[in-house]
Order: sequence, then C-alpha cells, then structure tokens
Amino acid sequence: MIRSPIKSVSKALKIIDFLAEARRDVSLGEIAKEMNLAKSTAYGLLATLRDFDYVEQSPFDGKYRLGIRLFEVGNVVANTWDVRQIAGPHIEYLVDNLGETVHLVILDKGEVLYIDKRESKQSLRIVSQVGNRLPAHCTGVGKVLLAHLPAGELKRLLAVKGLKRYTKNTITEEKVLLEELKKIGRQGYSIDDEEIMDGLRCVAVPIRNFSGKVIAGMSVSGPTARLDGERLESIIEHMLKTGQDISASLGYRSGVGGNAHGCS
Repeated sequence: MIRSPIKSVSKALKIIDFLAEARRDVSLGEIAKEMNLAKSTAYGLLATLRDFDYVEQSPFDGKYRLGIRLFEVGNVVANTWDVRQIAGPHIEYLVDNLGETVHLVILDKGEVLYIDKRESKQSLRIVSQVGNRLPAHCTGVGKVLLAHLPAGELKRLLAVKGLKRYTKNTITEEKVLLEELKKIGRQGYSIDDEEIMDGLRCVAVPIRNFSGKVIAGMSVSGPTARLDGERLESIIEHMLKTGQDISASLGYRSGVGGNAHGCS
C-alpha cells in the first residue's frame, strides 16, 4: 500500500534541509516565508525540533540553527558505512606517504558527495569538505564513478545535470566525455587535469563491493606541478593498488562482476 507522507514530518524535515543549506542562523520569519507557513505553524515545528536537539535557538537574537543531535546522528551514520571505516587506514597511509589530500566520495543524486577527506600539511587548499557536493563530470572521483554507471542511467544523469564549464579544461561536450569515460573504464583510473579548479590535478580510482559494483571513488589531489611526470605515474600505481586493497577488504574478488556497465 502506498502511503502519503505525514505533512508535519515533511515540513519539519524541510526546515532541517533549509537550515542546512542556509549555513547560518535564520529567523523565524525567514523560515516561515521560505516554507510558506504561518509563523505559528513554523514556531510549533521549530519548538518540537528544539526539544529533541535537532535545532538550536540563539538566546541573543532568537534565530535558529541546526542542533547537536544532527551531528551525533550523522556520526552514527558515517560510522556504519563500511567503506568509510575500511578505507580510513588506507587513506591515512596515502596522506602520510604521498603528502597530498585524499578524498573518499560516493555518487548521490548525480553529484559527488564527500564522505571523508584527509589533508596533508603541504597540500594545496581545496574547496571540498566532508558533506559537500561537487559536479561529477569535471572531478576525478566523479568521472571514475560515472564511468561505471549503466549507459541508460548515465545518459539520463547527463541530460539532467548538464556539463557546466568551470575551467578551460572542463569537458563540456557529451561525446568527448563519453569517450573519456570509456578510457577510464579500460585503464582503471581517472585524472582530473585542472577541470574544476586551475592548478589542481587529481588521480582517482573506483572502490568495489563484494559483488563488483563500484560504490565509491577515492582520489589524491594536489598542485599540477607536484602531480606530474614520474611522480604522477608513481601516484597512479599507489592509487590502483590501494583501490584494489580496499575493494578486497569489502569482499571483492577480481573477475567477479564489475564489468556490467555501459561506459567501459
């Protein structure tokens, strides 16, 4: 039986989403206006969320922000993601030995969602952070995930998301991107060559689960001057081996699944 959403729950969740996107303290009036609610209704919802610590209210100006309970729940969710737990030590190893930023991501709603990030002291400052989203078509991790989508799903995603240009190197033609994804599928890794940020190069590899399905991507990112020549080749070798090691820890065995996708 198909159930209709409970309106009060839906409204409360939309308020949480709005506060998350706002990334600042927000007044009752602004929340009511944004949610198209009467102030009394918005206040009642906020009061309930506040009682359970999902929302906090400033004692100084009465504005609202996300509460500590969401942080606690988020940590519980993060710690139950096996890929994040298993990849953690490998990520630390890469940061220590390569001296560059390492990202772990999943593909969510057609975008790259960062679920872990470790930064080295010498690495280039990168705009990504855990919980942030970036486009898939112009990031190394995004391309490595797109390369393992079924052809139909990939086509639909590109039609919805488009191919926005971020730098002169961003791939903005679908035909060119599809060829790039086929290449990535064959070689087992992806390179973002200043496609989302000038001066930034990334090497990314897929992570597979026990069935061979690509469930995450991992990348090493740094300045193009450091990720070049023999060092770039060495980083690619490190990344390929590490991706295989993490996948093996998740139960993947080479030759079992993993090739039933439309791009490689």
